[in-house]
Amino acid sequence: MSRLKLTLLVILSFASAGLRGEVMVDDDLGSPVHLEQPASRIVSLAPHLTEIVFAAGAGDKLVGVVSYSDYPAAALEIPVIGSYNNINYEALVALQPDLVLVWNSGNGQELAERLRGLGLRVFVSEPKRLPDIARSLSKIGTLTGTSSTAERAAANYLSRYQALQAGNSTKAQVKVFIELWHEPMMTVNGTHIISDSIELCGGVNVFADAIPLVPRINVESVVRADPDVIIATGMADERPEWLDNWLIWPDLSAVKSSSLYGINPDLISRHSPRILEGVTQLCDYFDRARKTPVVNPIN
Repeated sequence: MSRLKLTLLVILSFASAGLRGEVMVDDDLGSPVHLEQPASRIVSLAPHLTEIVFAAGAGDKLVGVVSYSDYPAAALEIPVIGSYNNINYEALVALQPDLVLVWNSGNGQELAERLRGLGLRVFVSEPKRLPDIARSLSKIGTLTGTSSTAERAAANYLSRYQALQAGNSTKAQVKVFIELWHEPMMTVNGTHIISDSIELCGGVNVFADAIPLVPRINVESVVRADPDVIIATGMADERPEWLDNWLIWPDLSAVKSSSLYGINPDLISRHSPRILEGVTQLCDYFDRARKTPVVNPIN
């Protein structure tokens, strides 16, 4: 059974949950989350979780978020109780949430355990691949009693994902370097969701075999990898100026073909439905690189 078909089956199973009475799902780490009734007061401890709550039709149930929870616009009206790695516990508890949404990679397991120790119900999010976002929509829709809206959003997301998958599955591979930041220089390994996006577009992450999820690297290692495309994040919609630092390496394939691009990190790093907007841009950049002839430097 394909991963996509399996995901659809999981979504359909969540759709059968009732809108009233007890609800229960397993979070992304396999821990059961049981509520006597759908959550009506939710705190989100990551921007991508804030986006998913809104997409699932439960934005009006959010009573607290963390900094950078800036999409959709309505999220800006919700009280901020800290950042993803610096939570104001007193403010959080004062909100009397019946559900707290935690990001495992960002907030950490210790935070989730501390919240449980305070008697709070916790759902831990850890999507690792693009289809996991549809599952997140479904699970949060179940927990908030908004399954109807959440299932429509999940189905739409999977349809768009499948279209991107079909449209790029037979294209020539390109070697890709994702530059998350320049000082220190950081990228992603093959288990990061950005790497899954690269693969969907027919790319190969040149640092897929690195051990840390977000490894620090140096210029020499990038030069040795000789990527066909360099994608920089970290500057919203603006093209990062530090992309042009690579121009001093004229023998790089990405420089020869002028394949140096910027992309809004919110559209490629956040585990929310908007990530497919970033994937679409990524696929377009790879297509440009495939069509652009490599120009050898003048000696």
